[in-house]
Amino acid sequence: MTTTATTLPPHLRPRREKVFGEGRPRPLDRNAKIRIKTLARALKHRTEAGKHYGLITAKFLDVLEALLWGFHNAATGRCFPSYETIAERAGCARSTVYEAIHALERAGILTWVNRLVRIREVGADLFGKAANRWRVIRTSNAYAFTDPKPGASGPQPSKSESKTRTADQELKLNTPAQIQPALNPDNPLHAALIRFGKTVKERGAAPSAAKS
Repeated sequence: MTTTATTLPPHLRPRREKVFGEGRPRPLDRNAKIRIKTLARALKHRTEAGKHYGLITAKFLDVLEALLWGFHNAATGRCFPSYETIAERAGCARSTVYEAIHALERAGILTWVNRLVRIREVGADLFGKAANRWRVIRTSNAYAFTDPKPGASGPQPSKSESKTRTADQELKLNTPAQIQPALNPDNPLHAALIRFGKTVKERGAAPSAAKS
């Protein structure tokens, strides 16, 4: 999926936001994480002729799962692991983490900001006396995820992740049965959302069919 950020030449693309501290945390409950994961799986389907995969590959999905379930704090929204830490958790190379994060952003699943920190360096001034200097450096990115649930924008109410229900039960109880209208089937992301809605409807219909 092409975006303004990918079609513009490098010198005209919007610059990545840089912030001090924890970035812009976005809390997500368990249900929201399941919806995000389900959408990402739908985006694995082939979207272009001649390709054996979609916008998201299996390795990219591993990176997403590592971020969602390994590093994202549901209550606070904090999520700022290093590339190396993500790669170790996802069982892939650092370069794969880089590619995955950019692909996931293009798919509208996540975004991130560059985090900055100040460090104090002890050195000598022009007269040879001890002096402290402050230097600003970049550290790990801060990641935020987008809940595909219609109308869910911004931080979501946080709930405990230690639920007794299964993932499928959570999805059926809390995910809307239909996606908002006016989706374009020719758009890969919209097509994935349509498949996502059909999957939810089929799962909801299965128990009633079994009873009859």
